This record gives sequence, C-alpha cells and structure tokens, in this order.
Amino acid sequence: MKDRRACSRLMAIVSIAVFAMVSVVSFVAGEEKPRAKVVKLDSAAGKHDTLLLSGPPETVTMRSGLVILEPGQTVGKHSTGTHEEMLVILEGQGTMLFKDGAKLEVDTNHILYCPPDTEHDMMNTGAGALRYVYVVASAK
Repeated sequence: MKDRRACSRLMAIVSIAVFAMVSVVSFVAGEEKPRAKVVKLDSAAGKHDTLLLSGPPETVTMRSGLVILEPGQTVGKHSTGTHEEMLVILEGQGTMLFKDGAKLEVDTNHILYCPPDTEHDMMNTGAGALRYVYVVASAK
C-alpha cells in the first residue's frame, strides 16, 4: 500500500514537472500568444517617456510608448533600424528631423510614419507640451 501511494505521488510530481517544463519551453520558444489588454494613457502623467507595450511576449513584435516633450525639447537622434515606426500626435506641434536635413511638420490629430533604417529626431516646436504615442514593429 505504501509503495502504491509513493508511486502515485511520484507520478503526480512527474506530471506537474512535465507540465511546467512544457509551459516554459512553449513560452521561451515564442508559442505563448499575446493577450488583449487596455493601457490607460494618463497613467504616465509627469513622465517624459513611458513604455506602454514592451514587445514579446506581451505582443508579437510591437512596442509602444507615450512621449511628452516640453517646448524646444527633442527625443534624441535614433534610427528605426529593422523596424517601422508610427507616431500618433495627441497634443501639440512638432517637427520630425531627418539625417539628410528633411523635415516633416506635425500637429494635433496627425499620424506620422517613419520607414525602416531611417535616422530621425522629434522636436517640440510648439508653445505647449507635445504628447504622442509611438508604435514600433518589426519590418523584416
């Protein structure tokens, strides 16, 4: 009887261990599916740059954040690399500055697209705060 209980316990432990290992391997292998969620934008009040979506495993490839720039402030030069980027301007005016000297002017309720391998910077050119959400996803 003791052997039978010990065997049953051992089988239960092995079953739990196998389930846990399969779950970990599936998650690490990227088989875990992202889940729908809601992120409140005003939870980032007072911060310059707040991550909204952090990428895998939270999403498939997408990252997103809320940026708030004061007048004259820039986000800093950076490149999209192998990603494409979209900005949704929520409030204010700004200019996207490109490495070659080109510029794109944006205003409240505008959407701006930036293709892969593009060095750029975003500058607040208005009198008030520039608030926008960026969305970055793998393009390759």
